[in-house]
Amino acid sequence: MHALQYEITLPADYDMGIIRERVATRGHLLDAFPGLGLKAYLIRERADGSPVNQYAPFYLWADPAGMNAFLWGPGFQGIVEDFGRPVVQHWTGLAYDEGPAAAEPPRTATRRRRPVPDRLTPAEAVERALERQAADVKADGVVARAVAVDPRHWELLTFTLWADPGAVEPNADRFQVLHLSAPARSALGPGRTW
Repeated sequence: MHALQYEITLPADYDMGIIRERVATRGHLLDAFPGLGLKAYLIRERADGSPVNQYAPFYLWADPAGMNAFLWGPGFQGIVEDFGRPVVQHWTGLAYDEGPAAAEPPRTATRRRRPVPDRLTPAEAVERALERQAADVKADGVVARAVAVDPRHWELLTFTLWADPGAVEPNADRFQVLHLSAPARSALGPGRTW
């Protein structure tokens, strides 16, 4: 499993209805994309208390061939043509699990990024993250939860989809989910990826 996200930060006075319309008319195009575990079409808005207006799709890839087909094909090229070439953040997947609200459509997503502490070996940090995953995925309202790591910057990522539109998670960025494409969601888990 591979996690991928790019963030397109938009002007403070940007009409976020443009992004909503983009997702409403184009979001379905990845509903059957080969190798895509899931894509959450995410936004956050200053009007909702976010520090920025942002379009920030988040992907979990079940197959690296699918990820490559997207990045080097027409799917990502549409983003580049419309918004310029964003930085694509990438993490190696550690675990994916479905929560008690797995059958519900996700309305909110939270993303928590934190450095791997210097006092821990990478293996110790990963084991602790997986222990937290096993407990936190059971929380009420969790649709699905993934844990990943960026070994270049030694950063742990936790990404959670919530059924509750008002869900919050301490020390996490909060996004609204406009659409979820999940053609290979069942191939993502459960549990650790090795």
